[in-house]
Amino acid sequence: MQNLNNTQYFKVTKEPEMQVEDVLAIVYEALTEKGYNPVNQIVGYVMSGDPTYITSHNNARSLIMKVERDEIVEEIFKEYIKTKLSK
Repeated sequence: MQNLNNTQYFKVTKEPEMQVEDVLAIVYEALTEKGYNPVNQIVGYVMSGDPTYITSHNNARSLIMKVERDEIVEEIFKEYIKTKLSK
């Protein structure tokens, strides 16, 4: 029997949030492994919001749906601009 005079503690550990760049890398790899053109598929997803553009292989579809589409566009633009300005 538990002592009712003491407070019990319940702690839920939260999984660390994945960065957008990590999600994109995993999704890109999963699409490539399945034989899809990853650029076309990711663009289709970003433009339409339809997750079926992304394979469920390696949990890619679930991962990409955890990231807002505007965050994906932002990450892609940041990398593009960084690449262009470094030349």
